[in-house]
Amino acid sequence: MKVSSWHIGIAAEAFAAGLFARHGYNVSVQYGANQPEYDLLAEKDNEVLKISVKGSQTGSWGLIQSYKKGHTYHEAADRWAASQSSKTVLCLVQFHGTEEMEMPRVYLALPSDIAEALKKSRNGNGETILYENHTWQSGVGKGTTDKLPDHWKFSADRIESLIKGVGLD
Repeated sequence: MKVSSWHIGIAAEAFAAGLFARHGYNVSVQYGANQPEYDLLAEKDNEVLKISVKGSQTGSWGLIQSYKKGHTYHEAADRWAASQSSKTVLCLVQFHGTEEMEMPRVYLALPSDIAEALKKSRNGNGETILYENHTWQSGVGKGTTDKLPDHWKFSADRIESLIKGVGLD
């Protein structure tokens, strides 16, 4: 079922908040549309994560297109990563291929992780779109598959690794 991107964004934030709460985190949601830097705060044992939620129903997330004009894919990825707070975790929520009552697939990554994945895309030629799992049928990436790393999957261990690596001052 295809719904508007606005609805996907709302659903993605709700699922992300629910998952963090399910793992024992106190979750605060920023009020209002288009909040800067993060959508959620997740706190547990005096450790806090700022979380920027990105929802999709296409199997990919368009993240850095606006950074590409006049730059290579690698430069665009670096420019995008530099514009992000290193203390914000991106929560990627994917509804593509899920049933109406099925949980979406959820991943957690730092901006630097995403920039590196974007630069490795299309056989190392780079891309502006982050794909969950995509095999290139033509062009410079022909025959290669871009796939999110398994360790990005939402889990208690992944959250802990990000808290230890991110943390807020």
